[in-house]
Amino acid sequence: MAGTTSTVIGRGFEVMFRGIKRVRPHRPLHPRGFRLEGTVRIHEHGAGSGIAWLDQPGEAPVTARVSRSAGTPDGLPDVVGLALRFHHPETGPGPSTSDVLLSSTGWTFPSRFLLIPRLSVSKAPLTTMMPYRGGAGPVLLGARTVVPGRLPLSLRGFQDALGVTPWTLKLFFAAPRGPWRQFGLLTLRLDPEGEERELRFDPILHPLPGARTYEWARQVREPSYALSRREPGDA
Repeated sequence: MAGTTSTVIGRGFEVMFRGIKRVRPHRPLHPRGFRLEGTVRIHEHGAGSGIAWLDQPGEAPVTARVSRSAGTPDGLPDVVGLALRFHHPETGPGPSTSDVLLSSTGWTFPSRFLLIPRLSVSKAPLTTMMPYRGGAGPVLLGARTVVPGRLPLSLRGFQDALGVTPWTLKLFFAAPRGPWRQFGLLTLRLDPEGEERELRFDPILHPLPGARTYEWARQVREPSYALSRREPGDA
């Protein structure tokens, strides 16, 4: 039953995504955003997450993109999207990069599974919504700005604010109903290229080391992700 339900939901998202793609063929969601560059530092946290990458202290470069999910005009609330690409230059045969997608949600249960439009990027709790499959069970990821000042969601305002000071976020993990535990710190700066339309992320093709995707989650996400990988005009 769970497999059938997730398949139906996935197909529903695909139909919706296909309709939006007719209007915005290049990038249906998150049409405008800024490219960011930075560093992630993972520290000792004394609580095994069940995902190897989260439990191994270290440092790695990050490429990111922050955007308005629906692309509403500046001045209106929208769901904040923060896409992260962690680079693993010395992983041997393992993946060289991992993608994580975060969206503005609530922070407590059950609001951590609900998309919530915001006016400020820095005041928005961000989570993956769908859990990873770790060795000890399901694991959600989350992020919160260290100093939640005024970092507006308007693209021009965000660019002006981030051109002055870096954006620093604490990184957390949690069981679906459990407390959040900090595992790292993320520091991002505005890339000199500024606005970015070409950069694309896919957590299914580029998973975190030691993490797997639940089959039901893959069935929900894969149809839309597969459609997004197609270039405009592809059959």
